Amino acid sequence: MFGEYGVYLDGKMIGSVCDDQLFVKPTVSGGAHAKPVSDAPPYPGAKPHMPIGADRWEDPDWLSELPRVTAAELPTPKPRKTKRDA
Repeated sequence: MFGEYGVYLDGKMIGSVCDDQLFVKPTVSGGAHAKPVSDAPPYPGAKPHMPIGADRWEDPDWLSELPRVTAAELPTPKPRKTKRDA
């Protein structure tokens, strides 16, 4: 459906891991934090995301801030309806 693994923070899907590559949803703050970064789809037919190279994983402060600034800009997901609600 969306790759191998979903990456979530505060109930928001902020990215995915596909073919051993981290992809983060593009946001203004995330793009500014991740500069320079390109856009690429994590899997065929997907919208472009920001691929984060393994060399950038070595800085834990930088890497922990990227999901925070990304999640802050993403909308809160709508609650799912259960069978009882339908």
